[in-house]
Amino acid sequence: MNLFLDYLTVTALFAFVALPAAIGFVRERRIDRQLRDAERGEAAPRATENAARPYKVTRRSYPKGWAKA
Repeated sequence: MNLFLDYLTVTALFAFVALPAAIGFVRERRIDRQLRDAERGEAAPRATENAARPYKVTRRSYPKGWAKA
């Protein structure tokens, strides 16, 4: 059981140390892909169908309110 916990500890420490490097590598690959697509003239797909639309707020005037405009 101690050997298993030792291996588990070493694996967890390695993952803790290597995780930021792996995240940075994945981010760099994504940026490189976006730059390569931009050089070719391929635009990224626009997700306007599912995009949130702005909420239009109308201001009401309350003539008998406490604040005078």
